[in-house]
Amino acid sequence: FVRGLGRASRSMAGRPGAITRRWSQLMLAASIQVEVGTLQLDVSLDVADGELLAVLGPNGSGKSTLLRCLAGLLPIDRGQIVVDDVVYDAPKSRVFVEPNRRSTSVVLQQHSLFEHMSLLENVAFGIRAGGGTRQQARTRASEWLEQFGLGSYAGSRPSVLSGGQAQRVALARALATRPRLLMMDEPLAALDSTTRSEVRRDLRRYLTSFSGMRILVTHDPVDAYALADRVLIIESGRVVQSGTLPDLAARPRSRYVADLVGLNLFTGVVSGGVLITATGAAIVIADAPDGMSYATIRPHSISVLRQPDAASSPRNCWPGVVTDLDRLGDRVRVALAGPVNMTAEITLAANEALQLALGDSVWAAVKATDIEVYAA
Repeated sequence: FVRGLGRASRSMAGRPGAITRRWSQLMLAASIQVEVGTLQLDVSLDVADGELLAVLGPNGSGKSTLLRCLAGLLPIDRGQIVVDDVVYDAPKSRVFVEPNRRSTSVVLQQHSLFEHMSLLENVAFGIRAGGGTRQQARTRASEWLEQFGLGSYAGSRPSVLSGGQAQRVALARALATRPRLLMMDEPLAALDSTTRSEVRRDLRRYLTSFSGMRILVTHDPVDAYALADRVLIIESGRVVQSGTLPDLAARPRSRYVADLVGLNLFTGVVSGGVLITATGAAIVIADAPDGMSYATIRPHSISVLRQPDAASSPRNCWPGVVTDLDRLGDRVRVALAGPVNMTAEITLAANEALQLALGDSVWAAVKATDIEVYAA
């Protein structure tokens, strides 16, 4: 549901004990510490005006909890949340702005439209709650529905809509309140693949006209590639990495990030040109200083063999068992379990020649020069 349907009262930032900040540009700056059950969230982030930050992480990492704190649905235990020059939450100074007084809106995965209201009334609801007159709300709601190509449905109930149309209405409802901070929690996850692509394309177009700060929680790296300016990775309530996706792909710092960008990641101690993993596996590398390090191998750099190739003599060759086969276009991803667990990517022709099947014993070969190593 859309939260924060009105502008936050600036008088809150001026009351005794409140924290007031002025920034060189309008922005969100937050340092959030909160405990919810077994989750201990400790995240700091900032989002500039006009920027879209994608937040990714495994299930239970704290992504939705982060949005709840920013929206005021969950007070933080420590830290502070500042939007532009307004302090929304600062426990130490006993400042807390209620959700309906924050200039924030949230779009949820399950859009949560009011089934007993028309689409016009759904979009107008937040405007009315924020103090707009009935006529103002209906006029602005009608304009937003027209902008989203749903003007002809203004008098209809949500039950007549497709999933993609319903999600567009939810976004229109959120934007109609003119929030400074727009948050989207897995807005495309409930859609089928075709509809997801269409709505993602529309979302990119609609967001270009929104000048505020934007946060997108998603599991899909395609969403981040298509929509985000920056990416924040959260695992177990902590930020493990941030930057653009190319930045993350160049040097992932966790297994989740490596999987996200399609790399094999290994951690171990380098000594004398060999990285030894925690399980004792040895990975020969081309060049890296001694010490704790990460090593990444691109799936297409791995050769899958029925028997070791003595002629080519790669410096790394490990036995493995095929645990999964997944065709992706003209390539096949091959998951291998062995001394070094990894995923290889081979051509359809190579797969046809190898006649791979689940449970097959094979060898994985990698040149030392195809392994990138960097300090942990």
